[in-house]
Amino acid sequence: MPNVTFSSPQMKKDLTVYAVAGDTKTLLSVAQANKVPVAYECQNGECGSCQVQVQVLSNNRPIGVAMTEKEKTVLRLAGKITAEQIKAAETNDLPSPWRLACQCVLRDEDVLVTF
Repeated sequence: MPNVTFSSPQMKKDLTVYAVAGDTKTLLSVAQANKVPVAYECQNGECGSCQVQVQVLSNNRPIGVAMTEKEKTVLRLAGKITAEQIKAAETNDLPSPWRLACQCVLRDEDVLVTF
């Protein structure tokens, strides 16, 4: 089970929660279940309001998680990721540093989520 640490100036202190890896719940649903104030609107990857920075907290090679086409487009247009980072994520199976919380499914690795 991965530990997910949420960090934001909107919170009094960082919050670490346990999540079930690969249960198809999104990072946003984990945040909501734990009353973490991650902003969101559409919840389907179109508006981009739930942009979060995700950092893997492990010395192991990070596990890549495929991004949806909507997510790639929204994050690229917002200037959060480049076309080169998208290509690296796809060809080298590396995670993107920015994700949409409504689209990101957790894997079996500890992460720091900053928003």
